[in-house]
Amino acid sequence: MSISAFARPVLFAAAALAIGCSSTSTAGNASAPTAPSEQASPAVALGQTFALSPGQTVALPDRGTLRYVGVKSDSRCPPDRQCVWAGDAEVTFEWSAAGAAAQAFGLHTGFKEKSSRTLDGHTLSLVSLARGEKPQAELRLDATP
Repeated sequence: MSISAFARPVLFAAAALAIGCSSTSTAGNASAPTAPSEQASPAVALGQTFALSPGQTVALPDRGTLRYVGVKSDSRCPPDRQCVWAGDAEVTFEWSAAGAAAQAFGLHTGFKEKSSRTLDGHTLSLVSLARGEKPQAELRLDATP
């Protein structure tokens, strides 16, 4: 028996085993992860601060959603420098009322009058913005008086 005649069945069995082990079927697997669009967004409570990273979405009390898109601009003074002005960063969000199309808007760190927005009877405020390439935003949602 030559080596090639012996090797053929072994190689075939190894290939079949490798293909069978690499299967990604999730049929009947209740713990299989769902696609991001199918996952429920965490809920936000009124009067509480919460943190979001770029790309994250939260559910609002009115059944709407809020998504942190990213930082549009950031001219804040670096922490190790002394600046004449603290600077400003604009953080962009998308808000969707229940069943409605998303509306984009921005909140600012350097302008008090631009650091909050009314969303369907609630006031969303930008409390702080971390530094870095994809900074975390700390927000607060309150009932509008």
